[in-house]
This record gives sequence, C-alpha cells and structure tokens, in this order.
Amino acid sequence: MSAQEIIEELRANGNQSIKKVLVKHGAKEPFFGVKIDYLKKIQKRVKMDYSLSLDLYATGISDAKYLAGLIADDAKMTREDLNLWASHANWSLISENAVPWVAAGNPLGEELALEWIESEIETTACAGWCTLSSVVALKPDSELDIAMYSALLKRVETEIHQAPNRVRYCMNGFIISVGCYVVPLTEIALETAKAVGKVSVSMGETACRVSGAVESIHNNREKGLLGKKRKSVKC
Repeated sequence: MSAQEIIEELRANGNQSIKKVLVKHGAKEPFFGVKIDYLKKIQKRVKMDYSLSLDLYATGISDAKYLAGLIADDAKMTREDLNLWASHANWSLISENAVPWVAAGNPLGEELALEWIESEIETTACAGWCTLSSVVALKPDSELDIAMYSALLKRVETEIHQAPNRVRYCMNGFIISVGCYVVPLTEIALETAKAVGKVSVSMGETACRVSGAVESIHNNREKGLLGKKRKSVKC
C-alpha cells in the first residue's frame, strides 16, 4: 500500500467523537480521529515498512504519525530520521509514544534521548525521557549504564517540580520505569519517588491522573514483575 492509499483509508474511518476526546488530550490538527484498534489492523496488514513509515509521518497527520510508529523498522531509522520525528512530535500521543517506541528500538536511541532531554522544547524533552523509560524496559540490565541511570534519577529528584508540565509527567514515568525494570536501581527509584512526593501535572479536560511512583513500583513487586523486560514497547 502507498501512503496516500492509507491516508484515504484513515480519512474514511475517522470518528468525530474520537476527535473530540483527543482534542481534550491535546491533539493537534490535522487528524481524523481514527481508533487505535483500527490503526493496529492496518499494522497487521502492512507489518514493518521503513519507507512507508517515513512517508506516513511526513504527512503531518496525527493518525498517520502514530501508525508510522507502529510499522517503523526501528533499526533502519537514521539519526536524521529520529531527530526529524522528534522535532515534529507536536503532542503527547506522538512525543510520548510513537517516537520513543521507535527510538528505543534503535542503536542510537539512548544517545539521542540524552540529547533530547536537554531541549527547551517540551515535546522534545518528553520524547527523550520516554525513550529512556522504554530503553530500560527493553534492554537487559547488563547492557545498561547503571551509574548513568542512577544519576538521572537524582536529576529527576532535583528538577521535576520545576520542569514543564508534560516533562513532569514523563519524568515521573521514568522513575516508575527504572524502578520496575532495572532491579539494581529499584530501591534507589523508590527513594527518589518518596523524595519527589506528589507530582502535579495538568491533564486538561480529562479524567487522567498521574500514577504514584511508589505505589506503581510496589504493585509490580507484589505481582512478581520487577525486572521482567518487555519484547516490545509498541502498543
């Protein structure tokens, strides 16, 4: 299938009710309001396609950009591709999901994430923190720089309450991810979460809430899931 054929299919399956919900979550035009379940049906047909993912993302249409993240061949993405995607991730569904998923599956992902978290652009910084959260969920602890991630936890503890709104949300998610997936840092992540306390994030006109990091890590421990890595972060 071509990108244009998929765009026409997305257009035909847009939903005004879904659009209204997504607007409350910060969605930016252009987008059709296609259900994610439907995007996954297209993903099953297309499977993995590097060139098509680039073409879809380049349309600027949010539904297509999310789909691009699902079908991208993460390993083939170049530094230029990933930086371009991060710079055009204009709201949370893309900056905190589609882009980090792809970056985390790329050999350059961690390096780029460390660059992105320094950005003054909120969505880019969010992409960086979410990529790091995804990296620790995928990589064996033996392949992680434990000292670096420990230092990042300390940085979060120091900076989170002064960070931009969505960056606070993503930093909180980073504490949870490190605590749940990196066993050597679980206790340090819990200490960080306790020191940070409640994280205040404006979630717009939605019923969404910020997960408590201490509670989330303890819940994973009780379920026996600490340190259980994921095969994929895409969903």
